[in-house]
Amino acid sequence: MALVKRNVQITDKIAGQSIQAPQLGMPAVQWRNGYGVPSDGQDTNSKNKPARLLTRNAKEIIIYFSRSGSTELLAAKIAKITGADVLEIVVDKPYPGNYRQTLSRANFERQTESYPELKMAVPNLDQYECVYLGFPIWAMTLAHPMTAFLFDYGNQLKQKQIIPFMSEGGYGQGNSVQQISQILRQRGVKADIFPRPLVIDGNKVDRADYQIERWLKSLN
Repeated sequence: MALVKRNVQITDKIAGQSIQAPQLGMPAVQWRNGYGVPSDGQDTNSKNKPARLLTRNAKEIIIYFSRSGSTELLAAKIAKITGADVLEIVVDKPYPGNYRQTLSRANFERQTESYPELKMAVPNLDQYECVYLGFPIWAMTLAHPMTAFLFDYGNQLKQKQIIPFMSEGGYGQGNSVQQISQILRQRGVKADIFPRPLVIDGNKVDRADYQIERWLKSLN
C-alpha cells in the first residue's frame, strides 16, 4: 500500500513570503533520514525572491541557506520570536531538485573543496552583535553554501556572538560547529560561538516550536 504524507499547513512566512517544505510530516519510513527528499530546484526560490529583511536598528541577524525548506522554516520561527533581520544565502548555480543529482554535486564539491560561488549582496554587518547561522547538515558537516559564505564573508563576524542552528537527517550535527570555528580561525576571526546549536530533524521542523523556544531561552 502506498504511503501518504501527512498534509502539513505551513503558516509561517519569511520576509513576507510563504515557505514550501514538501518533506514536512513525512513518516520515518518515508523520510528515510532525508534520503531522496526533493527540492524546488532553486533552493527555495522557484516561487520566491531570496529572503532579505534588513533594518537599521536590529542587533541580531539570521543568515541561512536552505535547499528544501526545512532550514528556512527554522529561520522563520527564530525570526518571529527574536525580531532579527534575515539574509538568505544564495548560490550562483542552485542545487538540482533531484536529490541524487544534488548528492553527486555535493560529493564532488567536498572532495575537491570547490565550494559554490555565491550570488548575493551582503550588507555591512557592523551593526549586529549576534549572528544566527542556519544550514542543513550534509555528510555530517556544513552545507557547502554556508562554508562558502564563511570563507567569503567570515571577516565580517569579528567579535560577534555566533549561534548555529540546523536541520538534519537524524544523525546529528556532525563536526559543523567545529568547522565554523576552523574556517573563522583561518580568516583571522575571533568570535564567540555558542556551543549548543539547535538541531532539528528536517521532517519535524513544523512541530519544533517548543524546542525552539527553550533553546532561545538557553542563550541567555
